Amino acid sequence: MSRIIFAGTPQFSVPSLLALLNSQHDVCAVYTQPDRKAGRGRKLQASPVKLAALEYGIDVYQPTTLKNATIQFKELQADLMVVVAYGLILPKIILEIPKLGCINVHASLLPRWRGAAPIQRALLAGDNTTGITLMQMDAGLDTGGIIKTASCEILADDNSQTLQDRLSVIGAELLVNIIAEIGNLPVIPQDDNQATYAKKLDKTEAKLDWQEPAIVLERKIRAFNPWPVAQTDLFGQTLRIWEAEVISTPTSEPIGSIIRCQRNGIDIVTSDGILRLLKVQRAGKKPMPVSDFLNANPELLHD
Repeated sequence: MSRIIFAGTPQFSVPSLLALLNSQHDVCAVYTQPDRKAGRGRKLQASPVKLAALEYGIDVYQPTTLKNATIQFKELQADLMVVVAYGLILPKIILEIPKLGCINVHASLLPRWRGAAPIQRALLAGDNTTGITLMQMDAGLDTGGIIKTASCEILADDNSQTLQDRLSVIGAELLVNIIAEIGNLPVIPQDDNQATYAKKLDKTEAKLDWQEPAIVLERKIRAFNPWPVAQTDLFGQTLRIWEAEVISTPTSEPIGSIIRCQRNGIDIVTSDGILRLLKVQRAGKKPMPVSDFLNANPELLHD
């Protein structure tokens, strides 16, 4: 049985935490990001990991940095630290405190997509496969040696949420199946020449540009669902686009033209192909199928 410190913040981390809590191992402490203001009321909200830990009566720590946490970590006398989408950098001195070091559950097949947004970057790139890497952490950004991987197919209709949900379960299963062997398994160095970087998402990326091919725009819509959500200016208003599909029908109409506006979709010309919008959201409204949007705006209907 290992004594474990767990560090994580978003919902993606929760299955791994629960898997450890329901194993024979002892989760002695949980580290997570400080409570953040969220929602229309801008009230402080605890992270999903904090809520899960409190349900199990686990001590929760929420420092803004780990630079001054050395004494606290030593006092916990952990054998291992498990990090799953924590969001804070672990200083080298912290990495060296647990007897077996620190391991990370990362949502890609490293060295592809090191960094903050591996799920979204895989979708944007049109990857067919991704997965989970269990990695021995070092001082670099997702550069540590690989302990174990598990692959996952990216489905044609996957968005960031559906892919994240599957990967979080795969990660939890991989973690609990391997954790008892940590320290005895081979650790394989990454090939830095094959590395790609999954930079953090920026809201400005979500603006759709009809000069791009339809397949690129469709990937953006899936990658940016549920955040920051793709958007475009149509009918004199800004619409957020939640779902779309590529239509291969050829056309000589100008790029950016709305060539068809019916209840089963709004067709817009791109630099290569047609993008059919299927689910949209007006400012201050909930996401809705295009049929509902056009029922409220029947004057926009045309073939």
